[in-house]
Amino acid sequence: MICPYIVNISVLLGGIISWGLMWPLIEDRKGDWYSADLGPGSFSGIQGYRVFIAIAMILGDGLYNFIKVLSRTLLGLFHQLRYKDVSSELPVADHSSDVSSQSQLSYDDKRRTQLFLKHQIPIMFAVGGYVAIAAISMATLPHIFHQLKWYYILVIYIFAPALAFCNAYGCGLTDWSLASTYGKLAIFTIGAWAGAAHGGVLAGLAACGVMMNIVSTASDLMQDFKTGYLTLASPRSMFVSQIIGTAMGCVISPCVFWLFYKAFDDLGQPGSQYPAPNAVVFRNMVLLGVKGFSSLPKNCLLLCYVFFGAAILINLIKDLAGKKWGRFIPLPMAMAIPFYIGSYFAIDMCLGSLILFVWEKINKAKADALGPAVASGLICGDGIWTLPASILALAGVKPPICMKFLSRGNNAKVDAFLGS
Repeated sequence: MICPYIVNISVLLGGIISWGLMWPLIEDRKGDWYSADLGPGSFSGIQGYRVFIAIAMILGDGLYNFIKVLSRTLLGLFHQLRYKDVSSELPVADHSSDVSSQSQLSYDDKRRTQLFLKHQIPIMFAVGGYVAIAAISMATLPHIFHQLKWYYILVIYIFAPALAFCNAYGCGLTDWSLASTYGKLAIFTIGAWAGAAHGGVLAGLAACGVMMNIVSTASDLMQDFKTGYLTLASPRSMFVSQIIGTAMGCVISPCVFWLFYKAFDDLGQPGSQYPAPNAVVFRNMVLLGVKGFSSLPKNCLLLCYVFFGAAILINLIKDLAGKKWGRFIPLPMAMAIPFYIGSYFAIDMCLGSLILFVWEKINKAKADALGPAVASGLICGDGIWTLPASILALAGVKPPICMKFLSRGNNAKVDAFLGS
């Protein structure tokens, strides 16, 4: 209900293309493209197609928009310096580069924009801070993880800003942070670079942690700045709040982990109360990663190239078509999310769009005013329910009704078993 219609339609379209068409067709190639003995979570099997095709689309869309924004910014600065044209200046607190679009904004939006752009974070502070953190990481992390060399960290910090932009852009569109996806990319890249003989397993896992912290922070800051814009809070105050929260987390998180580590002897073990299933998944990924991209299933890289190019082509067509027709062209970033996560939430999001669409037809004023509040209530209710759900799960309470969707063949087997 909060996301634009085109985002939800793009998510649904991506779910149809991936889970409705591509994955069934690729699974029919089992035994030819990849071994039939592999499980559904193996990166040498169907899971490799899911993850890396999604990464290819996300990178294609994110890098296209990154280059587009960067080129427009540089061209605007060049034009401003060369011609001293006030009309070509970038937006600042008192004026904008697009007067006509500003005139259509409400008073509240104009006030929000003016206050948000008034207290900007200096670019030199941002660049200097990033360089300082990179230097600290290169100096300290190799002493903690000896397999993670300083030049691995340097390469991560060089490429991380572009990936962080991609993650922040995708999170702004869909509210989904795909930090773990970019972490998987670091696993395969650094793990293959180091090699199994030189501690590539630990190097890949440590590199994954570094990459995930960088790109997840970008999406978190994007959400904080968005909240600050809507609530008329200064971007600097939101940034300082993020620093304080991060500093608290550096103390609280290790203490909580140490508490669990001391309280449960089998912490992280399969079948225990806290099995940490992602640890097994990431370990299997890095074991595959140290072998290089050649260990991926047949035609996986070819499909990645195709979808990377398709994402760039769709964005190019969208820009050339103009606003009138471009708004009907789907967004590759939104389409890529169900490729990896699954298509289950696409129906939920489109159902929210349908409710909002009908509501706008009945009473557009109320829909515009109360739609975000209703959506926020649904999000909060769903999130708060996780706490009692966890308590019920720890208590061993089972739901009275279990609903499951099966294929026609499996359903016939179940009916035959129950009938016997």
